[in-house]
Amino acid sequence: MSELANKVCVVTGASGGIGREIVRRYSQNGYIVEMVDLKQEALEQTAADLHLPAGRYDCCSANLTVEEDVKRLAAGVLSRRGRVDALVNTAGICGRYACTTDYSFENFKQIYSVNVFGTFLMMQNILPIMMKQKSGAIVNFGSVSGMRGYEYEIGYGSSKWAVIGMTKNAATEYGKYGIRVNSVSPGWVNTGMMKKTLENYRELGDQNNECTVTLGPLNRPAEPAEIARAVFFLTSDDASYITGENLVVDGGMLAG
Repeated sequence: MSELANKVCVVTGASGGIGREIVRRYSQNGYIVEMVDLKQEALEQTAADLHLPAGRYDCCSANLTVEEDVKRLAAGVLSRRGRVDALVNTAGICGRYACTTDYSFENFKQIYSVNVFGTFLMMQNILPIMMKQKSGAIVNFGSVSGMRGYEYEIGYGSSKWAVIGMTKNAATEYGKYGIRVNSVSPGWVNTGMMKKTLENYRELGDQNNECTVTLGPLNRPAEPAEIARAVFFLTSDDASYITGENLVVDGGMLAG
């Protein structure tokens, strides 16, 4: 606890199913947590639900698709806390699933605005803080959908391919500053997004498509806390020689 007492972690998508477990994990391990999401009320409710210690967190509402919002966010964190040791870019949306010919351009653009441009803007504005420190670790969120093709996912899947690619680019550029950049790629996770996805599949007439709902050898979706543990590992000293990697946490979904 004492070694981590002054460390700061910025978590985007902090009030979502995975995000809140990431917040819990870092807080329990002594980090100050800067919680970021679109709605202030949702952040405050998450902080209350998790019983976060007073003075050890901030609720930062921001639209990650708006450059000025992200710049304001980064400046605020630096002003309040003076450093950033870990950045976890959890924020992401799946949009509406459809076959390519039925995918609306607006849907496609919205997915990229959050998943790709939001992740890019967060890295672009937090990296200078880490460069000055000559230390830091970033974890971005890919997906198994960004590692192979799936039906109905040309927008979401390709956005995650882009995030994995950006992760490798940034890792190559900033290792000389002592900064590590990795990504985590979950399979199915027991969250509201999973339920929304399955509902969308059913609307498309897909009740149990073996390509889209395969769970892998463990035969269950991950729990959000299991993803949070993988994220925490990648920013910890236990992963001090790991950078530019994409850690797949999918219960063996891609093993077959």
